Amino acid sequence: MSKTIKTMIDPDDAVMLLIDHQSGLFQLVADMDMLTLRNNVSALAKVAHLGKIPTFTTASVPDGPNGPLIPEIHKYNPNAIYIARTGQINAWDNPKWVEAIQKTGRKTLLIAGTLTSVCMAFPTLSALAAGYKVFNVIDASGNWSKMATEITLARCVQAGAMPIDTYAVLAEIMSTWNRTDAMEFAAIMVDHIVPHYRLLIESYDKAQSVQRDGHETKLELLKTGNGPEAAQAGQRGMQPAGMER
Repeated sequence: MSKTIKTMIDPDDAVMLLIDHQSGLFQLVADMDMLTLRNNVSALAKVAHLGKIPTFTTASVPDGPNGPLIPEIHKYNPNAIYIARTGQINAWDNPKWVEAIQKTGRKTLLIAGTLTSVCMAFPTLSALAAGYKVFNVIDASGNWSKMATEITLARCVQAGAMPIDTYAVLAEIMSTWNRTDAMEFAAIMVDHIVPHYRLLIESYDKAQSVQRDGHETKLELLKTGNGPEAAQAGQRGMQPAGMER
């Protein structure tokens, strides 16, 4: 969105890091609804793919109880690159992870990870120490308790990270409705983040069709009492559905 405001995301300088969104770890999440978390992570994967944001994923011992990465991430972002670890809890302690990020030449990191207090926080603190600008996507992380999330958020903010939510990430990367793929971004909103927004879109589409094709229901005949349809309705003592007294 901005190449000059330091507290906002520049899509041309951003890297998406999706860390340890694993089926086993998801079962420990207690500070938010699991379906919401899964949808937010899926939304980030789609946004990064649509916005051409380099994306890296990793998992903590995925062949153990932590389980595999949720499949939506690489399904929705086939360009995302998975980088295996060799047991490191902090993804930043894996040299291949750091090297991949460095090769992008970008300095803004969008980090989400489960659990928040470990998988999101540890790489965040390491990246900040290395001179990167970090945005923590809190509602695409998930933690074992709300208290742990509050403590972690305070810790990361004090270190220099900026908390953000999934919807804001989408909006900053999208930047403007004046783009050819705007409705693809809107689809991500309604499919994963704000499903009620679909109602607004449906109402808008209907209003547009009325402007283009005219009214579907000819209520003006009933309002004026004129015309053969009104006469026939009066003779029958009938009224259309929704017009009952």
